[in-house]
Amino acid sequence: MNTENKKIGFIPLMKSFPKRFWMASVFELLERFAWYGMFAILAMYLVASKDKNGLGFTDDQGGKIIGDVTGLLYFLPLITGAIADRIGYKLSLVISFVTLAIGYATLGYVHSYWSFYFVFLFLALGAAMFKPVASAIVTRTTNEGNSSMGFGVFYMMVNIGGWIGPFIVGKLRGETNWVIAFKMATAVILVNLLFNIFFFKQDKIEKSDNSIFETIKKSFLNIWEALKDSRLTVLLIIMIGFWTLFNQLFYTLPKYIQDWVNLKQLFTSVHNFSPILASLISDGTAPIAKPELLVNLDAFAIIILQMLISYVIIKWKPVNAMIIGFIIVSFGIGLTFYFRDGLFIILGIIIFAIGEMTANPKFSAYIAEISPKGKEALYMGTYFLPVFVGNKIAGWLSGSVYGSISAKISLAQKEAIAKGFEMVDKNGQLIHYTKTGFKAVDKVGKVLKDVKVDITKNDYIAQVADKLHMNVDQLTTHLWDTYHPNEILYIFVGIGLFTFFALLIYDRIYNSKKKKIS
Repeated sequence: MNTENKKIGFIPLMKSFPKRFWMASVFELLERFAWYGMFAILAMYLVASKDKNGLGFTDDQGGKIIGDVTGLLYFLPLITGAIADRIGYKLSLVISFVTLAIGYATLGYVHSYWSFYFVFLFLALGAAMFKPVASAIVTRTTNEGNSSMGFGVFYMMVNIGGWIGPFIVGKLRGETNWVIAFKMATAVILVNLLFNIFFFKQDKIEKSDNSIFETIKKSFLNIWEALKDSRLTVLLIIMIGFWTLFNQLFYTLPKYIQDWVNLKQLFTSVHNFSPILASLISDGTAPIAKPELLVNLDAFAIIILQMLISYVIIKWKPVNAMIIGFIIVSFGIGLTFYFRDGLFIILGIIIFAIGEMTANPKFSAYIAEISPKGKEALYMGTYFLPVFVGNKIAGWLSGSVYGSISAKISLAQKEAIAKGFEMVDKNGQLIHYTKTGFKAVDKVGKVLKDVKVDITKNDYIAQVADKLHMNVDQLTTHLWDTYHPNEILYIFVGIGLFTFFALLIYDRIYNSKKKKIS
Protein backbone atom coordinates (compact mmCIF):
# COMPACT_ATOMS: atom_id res chain seq x y z
CA MET A 1 0.00 0.00 0.00
CA ASN A 2 1.46 3.41 -0.86
CA THR A 3 1.64 6.51 1.34
CA GLU A 4 -1.58 7.93 -0.05
CA ASN A 5 -3.46 4.78 0.88
CA LYS A 6 -2.20 5.01 4.47
CA LYS A 7 -3.36 8.61 4.77
CA ILE A 8 -6.97 7.95 3.81
CA GLY A 9 -7.35 4.98 6.16
CA PHE A 10 -8.56 1.42 5.67
CA ILE A 11 -12.34 1.96 5.78
CA PRO A 12 -12.37 4.95 3.41
CA LEU A 13 -10.02 3.00 1.14
CA MET A 14 -12.49 0.11 0.97
CA LYS A 15 -15.30 2.55 0.26
CA SER A 16 -13.30 4.06 -2.60
CA PHE A 17 -13.90 0.99 -4.76
CA PRO A 18 -17.01 1.25 -6.98
CA LYS A 19 -19.71 -1.38 -7.32
CA ARG A 20 -18.19 -2.73 -10.54
CA PHE A 21 -14.97 -3.54 -8.66
CA TRP A 22 -16.83 -5.59 -6.06
CA MET A 23 -18.87 -7.32 -8.72
CA ALA A 24 -15.68 -8.34 -10.54
CA SER A 25 -14.25 -9.64 -7.25
CA VAL A 26 -17.38 -11.70 -6.58
CA PHE A 27 -17.32 -13.03 -10.14
CA GLU A 28 -13.69 -14.08 -9.61
CA LEU A 29 -14.37 -15.77 -6.28
CA LEU A 30 -17.27 -17.81 -7.67
CA GLU A 31 -15.49 -18.68 -10.92
CA ARG A 32 -12.46 -19.94 -8.98
CA PHE A 33 -14.83 -21.76 -6.60
CA ALA A 34 -16.28 -23.65 -9.58
CA TRP A 35 -12.98 -24.24 -11.40
CA TYR A 36 -10.90 -25.50 -8.50
CA GLY A 37 -13.78 -27.49 -7.07
CA MET A 38 -13.73 -29.42 -10.34
CA PHE A 39 -9.98 -29.27 -10.98
CA ALA A 40 -9.05 -30.62 -7.54
CA ILE A 41 -10.58 -34.00 -8.35
CA LEU A 42 -10.08 -34.00 -12.13
CA ALA A 43 -6.71 -35.80 -12.28
CA MET A 44 -8.05 -38.58 -10.01
CA TYR A 45 -11.40 -38.82 -11.79
CA LEU A 46 -9.82 -39.26 -15.20
CA VAL A 47 -7.73 -42.28 -14.12
CA ALA A 48 -9.92 -43.71 -11.34
CA SER A 49 -11.06 -47.30 -11.80
CA LYS A 50 -14.45 -47.63 -13.47
CA ASP A 51 -15.82 -49.68 -10.58
CA LYS A 52 -15.33 -46.50 -8.51
CA ASN A 53 -17.24 -44.46 -11.12
CA GLY A 54 -14.03 -43.03 -12.55
CA LEU A 55 -13.34 -42.81 -16.28
CA GLY A 56 -10.56 -45.39 -16.15
CA PHE A 57 -8.29 -43.50 -18.56
CA THR A 58 -4.58 -44.19 -18.56
CA ASP A 59 -2.18 -41.66 -17.05
CA ASP A 60 -1.03 -40.79 -20.57
CA GLN A 61 -4.58 -39.98 -21.61
CA GLY A 62 -5.38 -38.05 -18.44
CA GLY A 63 -2.16 -36.04 -18.60
CA LYS A 64 -2.78 -35.12 -22.23
CA ILE A 65 -6.32 -33.95 -21.53
CA ILE A 66 -5.31 -31.73 -18.61
CA GLY A 67 -2.05 -30.48 -20.13
CA ASP A 68 -3.43 -29.69 -23.58
CA VAL A 69 -6.65 -28.03 -22.53
CA THR A 70 -5.48 -26.15 -19.44
CA GLY A 71 -2.40 -24.95 -21.29
CA LEU A 72 -4.59 -23.63 -24.10
CA LEU A 73 -6.80 -21.91 -21.53
CA TYR A 74 -3.84 -19.72 -20.53
CA PHE A 75 -2.91 -18.96 -24.13
CA LEU A 76 -6.36 -17.99 -25.37
CA PRO A 77 -6.68 -14.76 -23.29
CA LEU A 78 -4.37 -13.18 -25.85
CA ILE A 79 -7.32 -13.56 -28.22
CA THR A 80 -10.34 -13.41 -25.91
CA GLY A 81 -9.08 -10.25 -24.20
CA ALA A 82 -9.05 -8.43 -27.53
CA ILE A 83 -12.55 -9.70 -28.34
CA ALA A 84 -13.89 -8.63 -24.92
CA ASP A 85 -12.62 -5.08 -25.43
CA ARG A 86 -14.59 -4.91 -28.68
CA ILE A 87 -17.93 -6.45 -27.64
CA GLY A 88 -18.03 -5.15 -24.05
CA TYR A 89 -17.50 -6.87 -20.72
CA LYS A 90 -21.13 -7.59 -19.88
CA LEU A 91 -21.71 -9.53 -23.10
CA SER A 92 -18.33 -11.22 -22.72
CA LEU A 93 -19.31 -12.38 -19.24
CA VAL A 94 -22.65 -13.72 -20.51
CA ILE A 95 -20.84 -15.72 -23.20
CA SER A 96 -18.28 -16.93 -20.67
CA PHE A 97 -20.78 -18.02 -18.00
CA VAL A 98 -23.14 -19.71 -20.45
CA THR A 99 -20.22 -21.62 -21.99
CA LEU A 100 -18.88 -22.59 -18.57
CA ALA A 101 -22.29 -23.71 -17.30
CA ILE A 102 -22.91 -25.90 -20.36
CA GLY A 103 -19.38 -27.29 -20.12
CA TYR A 104 -19.57 -28.17 -16.43
CA ALA A 105 -23.08 -29.61 -16.75
CA THR A 106 -22.00 -31.86 -19.62
CA LEU A 107 -18.57 -32.87 -18.35
CA GLY A 108 -19.88 -35.25 -15.70
CA TYR A 109 -21.83 -37.25 -18.28
CA VAL A 110 -19.29 -37.93 -21.01
CA HIS A 111 -17.15 -41.02 -20.62
CA SER A 112 -15.10 -41.59 -23.77
CA TYR A 113 -11.67 -40.01 -24.22
CA TRP A 114 -12.48 -37.74 -27.13
CA SER A 115 -15.91 -36.68 -25.88
CA PHE A 116 -14.40 -35.64 -22.57
CA TYR A 117 -11.48 -33.92 -24.32
CA PHE A 118 -13.72 -31.76 -26.49
CA VAL A 119 -16.25 -30.91 -23.76
CA PHE A 120 -13.38 -29.89 -21.49
CA LEU A 121 -11.97 -27.81 -24.35
CA PHE A 122 -15.37 -26.13 -24.76
CA LEU A 123 -15.39 -25.35 -21.04
CA ALA A 124 -11.87 -23.91 -21.30
CA LEU A 125 -13.06 -21.47 -23.97
CA GLY A 126 -15.51 -20.06 -21.44
CA ALA A 127 -12.80 -19.79 -18.78
CA ALA A 128 -10.47 -18.10 -21.26
CA MET A 129 -13.16 -15.53 -22.06
CA PHE A 130 -13.61 -14.77 -18.36
CA LYS A 131 -9.98 -14.53 -17.30
CA PRO A 132 -8.95 -11.24 -19.00
CA VAL A 133 -12.31 -9.56 -18.33
CA ALA A 134 -12.21 -9.83 -14.52
CA SER A 135 -8.70 -8.40 -14.21
CA ALA A 136 -9.50 -5.69 -16.77
CA ILE A 137 -12.51 -4.54 -14.72
CA VAL A 138 -10.33 -4.30 -11.60
CA THR A 139 -7.75 -2.31 -13.56
CA ARG A 140 -10.39 0.11 -14.84
CA THR A 141 -12.06 0.59 -11.44
CA THR A 142 -8.90 1.32 -9.45
CA ASN A 143 -6.51 4.24 -9.54
CA GLU A 144 -3.00 5.10 -8.40
CA GLY A 145 -4.23 5.68 -4.87
CA ASN A 146 -6.04 2.37 -4.35
CA SER A 147 -4.76 -0.07 -6.99
CA SER A 148 -2.34 -1.81 -4.63
CA MET A 149 -5.10 -2.63 -2.17
CA GLY A 150 -7.54 -3.34 -5.00
CA PHE A 151 -5.42 -6.08 -6.54
CA GLY A 152 -4.67 -7.39 -3.06
CA VAL A 153 -8.40 -7.83 -2.45
CA PHE A 154 -8.83 -9.39 -5.88
CA TYR A 155 -5.98 -11.87 -5.28
CA MET A 156 -7.49 -12.77 -1.91
CA MET A 157 -10.79 -13.54 -3.66
CA VAL A 158 -8.94 -15.88 -6.01
CA ASN A 159 -7.53 -17.86 -3.09
CA ILE A 160 -10.74 -17.89 -1.06
CA GLY A 161 -12.66 -19.27 -4.04
CA GLY A 162 -9.80 -21.66 -4.82
CA TRP A 163 -9.98 -23.06 -1.30
CA ILE A 164 -13.75 -23.19 -0.74
CA GLY A 165 -14.50 -25.10 -3.97
CA PRO A 166 -12.28 -28.14 -3.32
CA PHE A 167 -13.20 -28.07 0.38
CA ILE A 168 -16.92 -28.42 -0.33
CA VAL A 169 -16.39 -31.03 -3.06
CA GLY A 170 -14.12 -33.01 -0.74
CA LYS A 171 -16.81 -32.95 1.92
CA LEU A 172 -19.59 -34.06 -0.43
CA ARG A 173 -18.22 -36.49 -3.02
CA GLY A 174 -17.67 -39.55 -0.81
CA GLU A 175 -15.56 -42.16 -2.60
CA THR A 176 -17.37 -42.46 -5.92
CA ASN A 177 -19.64 -39.42 -6.44
CA TRP A 178 -17.28 -37.48 -8.71
CA VAL A 179 -20.17 -35.88 -10.59
CA ILE A 180 -20.99 -33.70 -7.57
CA ALA A 181 -18.01 -31.51 -8.51
CA PHE A 182 -19.47 -30.78 -11.95
CA LYS A 183 -22.98 -30.19 -10.59
CA MET A 184 -21.71 -27.79 -7.95
CA ALA A 185 -19.60 -25.91 -10.50
CA THR A 186 -22.61 -25.56 -12.79
CA ALA A 187 -24.75 -24.13 -9.99
CA VAL A 188 -22.07 -21.64 -8.93
CA ILE A 189 -21.53 -20.41 -12.49
CA LEU A 190 -25.29 -19.93 -12.95
CA VAL A 191 -25.24 -17.69 -9.87
CA ASN A 192 -22.51 -15.67 -11.59
CA LEU A 193 -24.62 -15.48 -14.73
CA LEU A 194 -27.63 -14.14 -12.79
CA PHE A 195 -25.47 -11.59 -10.96
CA ASN A 196 -24.11 -10.40 -14.29
CA ILE A 197 -27.52 -10.12 -15.96
CA PHE A 198 -29.31 -8.30 -13.13
CA PHE A 199 -26.63 -6.36 -11.25
CA PHE A 200 -23.68 -5.65 -13.56
CA LYS A 201 -24.12 -2.59 -15.73
CA GLN A 202 -23.07 -2.52 -19.36
CA ASP A 203 -19.69 -0.88 -19.75
CA LYS A 204 -18.88 1.76 -22.33
CA ILE A 205 -17.55 0.06 -25.45
CA GLU A 206 -14.63 1.83 -27.03
CA LYS A 207 -15.17 2.37 -30.74
CA SER A 208 -12.48 1.23 -33.12
CA ASP A 209 -12.03 1.26 -36.85
CA ASN A 210 -10.20 -2.08 -36.65
CA SER A 211 -11.99 -5.38 -37.15
CA ILE A 212 -11.83 -8.06 -34.43
CA PHE A 213 -9.32 -9.94 -36.60
CA GLU A 214 -7.12 -6.84 -36.85
CA THR A 215 -7.42 -6.31 -33.09
CA ILE A 216 -6.29 -9.89 -32.39
CA LYS A 217 -3.45 -9.52 -34.89
CA LYS A 218 -2.33 -6.34 -33.15
CA SER A 219 -2.40 -8.18 -29.80
CA PHE A 220 0.02 -10.81 -31.10
CA LEU A 221 2.25 -8.17 -32.67
CA ASN A 222 2.40 -6.38 -29.33
CA ILE A 223 3.45 -9.58 -27.59
CA TRP A 224 6.12 -10.13 -30.23
CA GLU A 225 7.39 -6.59 -29.70
CA ALA A 226 7.72 -7.20 -25.96
CA LEU A 227 9.49 -10.54 -26.52
CA LYS A 228 12.22 -8.79 -28.50
CA ASP A 229 13.49 -7.63 -25.11
CA SER A 230 15.82 -10.48 -24.11
CA ARG A 231 15.58 -9.50 -20.45
CA LEU A 232 11.87 -10.27 -20.51
CA THR A 233 12.05 -13.32 -22.78
CA VAL A 234 14.73 -15.10 -20.76
CA LEU A 235 12.76 -14.44 -17.56
CA LEU A 236 9.61 -15.94 -19.09
CA ILE A 237 11.53 -19.04 -20.18
CA ILE A 238 12.92 -19.48 -16.67
CA MET A 239 9.45 -19.11 -15.13
CA ILE A 240 8.23 -22.09 -17.17
CA GLY A 241 10.05 -24.17 -14.56
CA PHE A 242 8.03 -22.65 -11.73
CA TRP A 243 4.67 -23.28 -13.42
CA THR A 244 5.67 -26.81 -14.42
CA LEU A 245 6.46 -27.50 -10.78
CA PHE A 246 3.42 -25.69 -9.37
CA ASN A 247 1.00 -27.70 -11.50
CA GLN A 248 2.23 -30.99 -10.06
CA LEU A 249 0.12 -30.17 -7.00
CA PHE A 250 -3.02 -30.65 -9.10
CA TYR A 251 -1.81 -32.88 -11.92
CA THR A 252 0.24 -35.51 -10.12
CA LEU A 253 0.03 -35.24 -6.32
CA PRO A 254 -3.65 -36.31 -5.96
CA LYS A 255 -2.95 -39.46 -8.02
CA TYR A 256 0.26 -40.13 -6.06
CA ILE A 257 -1.63 -39.85 -2.76
CA GLN A 258 -4.43 -42.08 -4.06
CA ASP A 259 -1.96 -44.69 -5.29
CA TRP A 260 0.50 -44.88 -2.41
CA VAL A 261 -0.72 -43.28 0.83
CA ASN A 262 -2.76 -45.23 3.40
CA LEU A 263 -5.48 -42.61 3.79
CA LYS A 264 -7.13 -44.26 6.80
CA GLN A 265 -3.84 -44.43 8.66
CA LEU A 266 -3.09 -40.83 7.73
CA PHE A 267 -6.42 -39.63 9.11
CA THR A 268 -5.77 -41.43 12.38
CA SER A 269 -2.27 -39.92 12.70
CA VAL A 270 -3.50 -36.42 11.94
CA HIS A 271 -6.52 -36.78 14.25
CA ASN A 272 -4.25 -37.83 17.12
CA PHE A 273 -2.12 -34.75 16.46
CA SER A 274 -4.92 -32.24 15.77
CA PRO A 275 -8.65 -33.00 15.42
CA ILE A 276 -9.12 -29.59 13.79
CA LEU A 277 -6.54 -30.35 11.09
CA ALA A 278 -8.12 -33.78 10.63
CA SER A 279 -11.46 -32.10 9.92
CA LEU A 280 -9.82 -30.11 7.12
CA ILE A 281 -8.63 -33.25 5.30
CA SER A 282 -11.66 -35.54 5.69
CA ASP A 283 -15.34 -35.39 4.80
CA GLY A 284 -16.52 -36.04 8.35
CA THR A 285 -18.45 -39.20 7.43
CA ALA A 286 -15.57 -41.69 7.31
CA PRO A 287 -12.19 -41.83 9.11
CA ILE A 288 -10.22 -41.32 5.91
CA ALA A 289 -8.22 -38.45 4.42
CA LYS A 290 -9.21 -37.11 0.98
CA PRO A 291 -6.45 -36.35 -1.57
CA GLU A 292 -8.15 -33.18 -2.84
CA LEU A 293 -8.46 -31.85 0.72
CA LEU A 294 -4.79 -32.56 1.39
CA VAL A 295 -3.79 -30.66 -1.76
CA ASN A 296 -6.22 -27.90 -0.77
CA LEU A 297 -4.05 -27.13 2.25
CA ASP A 298 -1.91 -25.14 -0.21
CA ALA A 299 -4.71 -22.62 -0.78
CA PHE A 300 -5.61 -22.67 2.93
CA ALA A 301 -2.02 -21.81 3.86
CA ILE A 302 -2.03 -18.93 1.35
CA ILE A 303 -5.21 -17.48 2.87
CA ILE A 304 -3.73 -17.70 6.38
CA LEU A 305 -0.12 -16.73 5.66
CA GLN A 306 -0.06 -14.54 2.52
CA MET A 307 -0.30 -11.22 4.37
CA LEU A 308 2.49 -12.26 6.77
CA ILE A 309 4.77 -13.51 4.00
CA SER A 310 4.09 -10.39 1.94
CA TYR A 311 4.99 -8.23 4.94
CA VAL A 312 8.22 -10.15 5.56
CA ILE A 313 9.42 -9.85 1.96
CA ILE A 314 8.00 -6.37 1.26
CA LYS A 315 11.47 -4.81 0.96
CA TRP A 316 13.10 -7.74 -0.81
CA LYS A 317 14.14 -7.25 -4.41
CA PRO A 318 11.76 -9.23 -6.67
CA VAL A 319 14.53 -11.43 -8.12
CA ASN A 320 15.89 -12.25 -4.65
CA ALA A 321 12.42 -13.22 -3.45
CA MET A 322 11.92 -15.42 -6.50
CA ILE A 323 15.30 -17.13 -6.00
CA ILE A 324 14.55 -17.92 -2.35
CA GLY A 325 11.01 -18.94 -3.27
CA PHE A 326 12.29 -21.47 -5.80
CA ILE A 327 14.52 -23.11 -3.19
CA ILE A 328 11.61 -23.39 -0.76
CA VAL A 329 9.30 -24.74 -3.48
CA SER A 330 11.89 -27.36 -4.51
CA PHE A 331 12.32 -28.54 -0.92
CA GLY A 332 8.56 -28.67 -0.41
CA ILE A 333 7.85 -30.69 -3.54
CA GLY A 334 10.69 -33.08 -2.72
CA LEU A 335 9.35 -33.68 0.78
CA THR A 336 5.83 -34.14 -0.57
CA PHE A 337 6.79 -36.93 -2.97
CA TYR A 338 9.52 -38.64 -0.94
CA PHE A 339 7.44 -40.31 1.77
CA ARG A 340 4.36 -42.49 1.94
CA ASP A 341 3.76 -40.93 5.35
CA GLY A 342 0.96 -38.42 4.89
CA LEU A 343 2.24 -36.16 7.67
CA PHE A 344 5.34 -35.42 5.59
CA ILE A 345 3.09 -34.79 2.58
CA ILE A 346 1.16 -32.21 4.59
CA LEU A 347 4.40 -30.59 5.76
CA GLY A 348 5.69 -30.56 2.17
CA ILE A 349 2.50 -28.88 0.91
CA ILE A 350 2.74 -26.14 3.55
CA ILE A 351 6.42 -25.54 2.74
CA PHE A 352 5.59 -25.47 -0.97
CA ALA A 353 2.88 -22.87 -0.29
CA ILE A 354 5.38 -20.65 1.53
CA GLY A 355 7.71 -20.81 -1.46
CA GLU A 356 4.81 -20.09 -3.80
CA MET A 357 3.79 -17.04 -1.75
CA THR A 358 7.38 -15.81 -1.79
CA ALA A 359 8.06 -16.21 -5.51
CA ASN A 360 4.84 -15.86 -7.48
CA PRO A 361 3.63 -12.34 -6.50
CA LYS A 362 7.14 -10.99 -7.09
CA PHE A 363 7.07 -12.33 -10.65
CA SER A 364 4.39 -9.80 -11.60
CA ALA A 365 6.20 -7.08 -9.67
CA TYR A 366 9.45 -7.79 -11.51
CA ILE A 367 7.82 -7.68 -14.95
CA ALA A 368 6.42 -4.27 -14.00
CA GLU A 369 9.86 -3.20 -12.77
CA ILE A 370 11.68 -4.05 -16.01
CA SER A 371 8.92 -2.67 -18.25
CA PRO A 372 9.95 0.47 -20.18
CA LYS A 373 7.89 3.50 -19.25
CA GLY A 374 4.65 3.51 -21.20
CA LYS A 375 4.91 -0.20 -22.07
CA GLU A 376 3.82 -1.71 -18.74
CA ALA A 377 0.59 -3.20 -20.15
CA LEU A 378 2.47 -4.50 -23.17
CA TYR A 379 4.95 -6.40 -20.97
CA MET A 380 2.31 -7.62 -18.50
CA GLY A 381 0.48 -9.17 -21.45
CA THR A 382 3.23 -11.79 -21.63
CA TYR A 383 2.55 -13.06 -18.08
CA PHE A 384 0.48 -16.07 -19.16
CA LEU A 385 2.99 -17.39 -21.72
CA PRO A 386 5.09 -19.38 -19.22
CA VAL A 387 1.86 -20.54 -17.55
CA PHE A 388 0.72 -21.91 -20.91
CA VAL A 389 3.97 -23.79 -21.58
CA GLY A 390 4.27 -24.92 -17.96
CA ASN A 391 0.84 -26.54 -18.12
CA LYS A 392 1.76 -28.41 -21.30
CA ILE A 393 4.96 -29.80 -19.76
CA ALA A 394 3.21 -30.60 -16.49
CA GLY A 395 0.61 -32.60 -18.38
CA TRP A 396 3.33 -34.69 -20.00
CA LEU A 397 5.09 -35.30 -16.68
CA SER A 398 1.86 -36.23 -14.95
CA GLY A 399 0.84 -38.40 -17.88
CA SER A 400 3.56 -40.27 -19.72
CA VAL A 401 6.30 -39.95 -17.08
CA TYR A 402 4.23 -40.67 -13.97
CA GLY A 403 2.33 -43.37 -15.84
CA SER A 404 5.50 -45.25 -16.72
CA ILE A 405 7.54 -44.98 -13.52
CA SER A 406 5.16 -44.27 -10.63
CA ALA A 407 1.53 -45.26 -11.32
CA LYS A 408 0.42 -48.27 -9.27
CA ILE A 409 -1.36 -49.93 -12.19
CA SER A 410 1.80 -49.78 -14.35
CA LEU A 411 4.03 -51.12 -11.59
CA ALA A 412 1.51 -53.89 -10.85
CA GLN A 413 1.77 -54.98 -14.49
CA LYS A 414 5.56 -54.71 -14.31
CA GLU A 415 5.51 -57.08 -11.35
CA ALA A 416 3.11 -59.46 -13.12
CA ILE A 417 5.44 -59.62 -16.13
CA ALA A 418 8.47 -60.13 -13.90
CA LYS A 419 6.75 -63.07 -12.18
CA GLY A 420 5.49 -64.52 -15.47
CA PHE A 421 1.81 -64.22 -14.57
CA GLU A 422 -0.82 -64.57 -17.27
CA MET A 423 -3.30 -61.77 -16.59
CA VAL A 424 -6.90 -62.24 -17.78
CA ASP A 425 -10.14 -60.30 -17.78
CA LYS A 426 -13.47 -61.52 -16.38
CA ASN A 427 -14.00 -63.63 -19.51
CA GLY A 428 -10.62 -65.35 -19.24
CA GLN A 429 -9.14 -63.36 -22.15
CA LEU A 430 -5.41 -62.62 -21.91
CA ILE A 431 -4.84 -58.88 -21.45
CA HIS A 432 -2.10 -56.26 -21.39
CA TYR A 433 -2.24 -52.69 -20.04
CA THR A 434 -1.13 -50.14 -22.62
CA LYS A 435 -0.93 -46.35 -22.92
CA THR A 436 -4.52 -46.37 -24.15
CA GLY A 437 -5.92 -48.90 -21.67
CA PHE A 438 -6.42 -52.67 -21.40
CA LYS A 439 -6.08 -54.65 -24.64
CA ALA A 440 -6.79 -58.26 -25.45
CA VAL A 441 -3.64 -60.17 -26.53
CA ASP A 442 -2.77 -63.61 -27.78
CA LYS A 443 -0.25 -66.05 -26.29
CA VAL A 444 2.72 -64.19 -27.77
CA GLY A 445 1.47 -60.79 -26.64
CA LYS A 446 0.11 -59.55 -29.96
CA VAL A 447 -2.83 -57.16 -29.54
CA LEU A 448 -6.12 -58.59 -30.81
CA LYS A 449 -8.24 -56.00 -32.58
CA ASP A 450 -12.00 -55.73 -32.08
CA VAL A 451 -11.92 -57.89 -28.93
CA LYS A 452 -13.63 -56.21 -25.99
CA VAL A 453 -11.97 -56.41 -22.59
CA ASP A 454 -13.97 -56.62 -19.35
CA ILE A 455 -11.76 -55.59 -16.43
CA THR A 456 -11.17 -52.52 -14.25
CA LYS A 457 -7.91 -51.23 -12.82
CA ASN A 458 -8.91 -52.34 -9.34
CA ASP A 459 -9.77 -55.82 -10.66
CA TYR A 460 -6.32 -56.04 -12.25
CA ILE A 461 -4.47 -54.92 -9.11
CA ALA A 462 -6.50 -57.32 -6.97
CA GLN A 463 -5.65 -60.16 -9.39
CA VAL A 464 -1.93 -59.41 -9.14
CA ALA A 465 -2.19 -59.30 -5.34
CA ASP A 466 -4.02 -62.64 -5.29
CA LYS A 467 -1.40 -64.31 -7.49
CA LEU A 468 1.28 -63.06 -5.07
CA HIS A 469 -0.79 -64.32 -2.11
CA MET A 470 -1.13 -60.78 -0.75
CA ASN A 471 -3.93 -58.36 -0.07
CA VAL A 472 -3.99 -55.02 -1.92
CA ASP A 473 -2.34 -53.10 0.92
CA GLN A 474 0.49 -55.61 1.09
CA LEU A 475 0.91 -55.42 -2.69
CA THR A 476 1.09 -51.63 -2.49
CA THR A 477 3.91 -51.83 0.04
CA HIS A 478 5.66 -54.49 -2.03
CA LEU A 479 5.51 -52.37 -5.19
CA TRP A 480 6.74 -49.31 -3.28
CA ASP A 481 9.72 -51.19 -1.84
CA THR A 482 10.54 -52.89 -5.14
CA TYR A 483 10.07 -50.13 -7.74
CA HIS A 484 10.45 -46.90 -5.71
CA PRO A 485 7.73 -44.80 -7.39
CA ASN A 486 8.79 -41.80 -5.30
CA GLU A 487 11.88 -41.43 -7.47
CA ILE A 488 9.81 -39.18 -9.72
CA LEU A 489 10.63 -36.49 -7.15
CA TYR A 490 14.15 -36.24 -8.61
CA ILE A 491 12.62 -34.91 -11.82
CA PHE A 492 10.51 -32.36 -9.95
CA VAL A 493 13.28 -31.22 -7.62
CA GLY A 494 15.66 -31.09 -10.59
CA ILE A 495 13.31 -28.70 -12.37
CA GLY A 496 13.15 -26.53 -9.26
CA LEU A 497 16.91 -26.43 -8.81
CA PHE A 498 17.50 -25.75 -12.51
CA THR A 499 15.07 -22.83 -12.27
CA PHE A 500 16.87 -21.58 -9.16
CA PHE A 501 20.33 -21.65 -10.77
CA ALA A 502 18.99 -20.20 -14.02
CA LEU A 503 17.56 -17.26 -12.12
CA LEU A 504 20.84 -16.74 -10.26
CA ILE A 505 22.67 -16.54 -13.59
CA TYR A 506 19.94 -14.30 -15.01
CA ASP A 507 20.28 -11.92 -12.07
CA ARG A 508 24.04 -11.73 -12.49
CA ILE A 509 23.81 -11.06 -16.24
CA TYR A 510 20.92 -8.60 -16.33
CA ASN A 511 20.90 -6.94 -12.93
CA SER A 512 24.57 -6.70 -11.91
CA LYS A 513 24.97 -3.38 -13.68
CA LYS A 514 21.69 -2.16 -12.16
CA LYS A 515 20.64 -0.40 -15.32
CA LYS A 516 17.01 0.57 -15.70
CA ILE A 517 15.60 -0.11 -19.16
CA SER A 518 14.02 3.00 -20.54
